[in-house]
This record gives sequence, C-alpha cells and structure tokens, in this order.
Amino acid sequence: MTPFDLVLTPRGVRYQGRYYPCSIGKGGLCQDKREGDGATPRGIHHVVGMLYRADRIACPTPWAEPIGPNDLWSDACDDPAYNQKVRAPYGASHEQLHRADPLYDVVWITDWNYPQATPGRGSAIFLHQWRRPHYPTEGCIAFRRDHLLQLSRRILPGTRLIVPQR
Repeated sequence: MTPFDLVLTPRGVRYQGRYYPCSIGKGGLCQDKREGDGATPRGIHHVVGMLYRADRIACPTPWAEPIGPNDLWSDACDDPAYNQKVRAPYGASHEQLHRADPLYDVVWITDWNYPQATPGRGSAIFLHQWRRPHYPTEGCIAFRRDHLLQLSRRILPGTRLIVPQR
C-alpha cells in the first residue's frame, strides 16, 4: 500500500494519513459480487473516471467529464452495454446519472467489472456523495459532500481503492 491508495477501514476510508467517514453497500462487503445484491466488492479497484454535474459544481479536476440530462448507466445484465455509460433514450434497465438529488454531483467510476463487463457480476460501483452519515448504498462507497469534493481535487486516474479481504 502507498499513501496515495484509498483504503477502506472500519473507521472510514484512509487516504494520505487521514480518515474519511463513509458508507458502504447495504449488503456489506462481499467476495462474490452479483447484480442487485447491494454489496460492496472486496479487492483492489482503480478509479478510472470521474463525472460531475457542471450545472451544480465547478469542475473538480481537469480529467472529470460533465454529466448531462441524457446520461445513464446500464445495469441490464443481458444488454451489450451492461455496466457502461449510455445515453437516453435507452430502453434497457439503467440508472440515471443526472439525478434530482445531489448524490451524483460528483461520481468516481471504478474498474469493478468495467470496461469489459461480465453479465450479472455487478454494475456501477462508484464513489459518490452519501444521503446521510452511514446510510447504506447499493454497493458503492459514499462520502460526506465536502470530503468527496476535497478528495476529488486530489486523486488521479488509476488511484487504487483497496477494500480489504477481511
């Protein structure tokens, strides 16, 4: 591990010697992630993208991409675009990226089952804003808004997210 890794611990995510409280999936941590199980997958993941709502916040880092009203994320296991960013109109099951609430004002994309997705192995394992302290997610890791924005200005593509095996 390096100081530049994000490491999930019982105290929160550790980054550069500081702990950031976070929420994890309502299904807890899992070794064998499946679509819809609500679990956060264990392992070493990498941040491979960042999206943000340009109508709500300033660009947090030069490599972030804006989210528009037609941006979606496919969670349809039988769709060729499974676990990919897609655009509306889109008939298969999907998640709206341009949300009414602030949860996806900044979204970090991880390489969990991405970009080459195995159907049913889980989609949209993001890091994003939490609803409220420790309110569980659908499998993502979520932070307090100010912490997420602070971290968004500091991390780089390829930053490792370590979700320990135990």
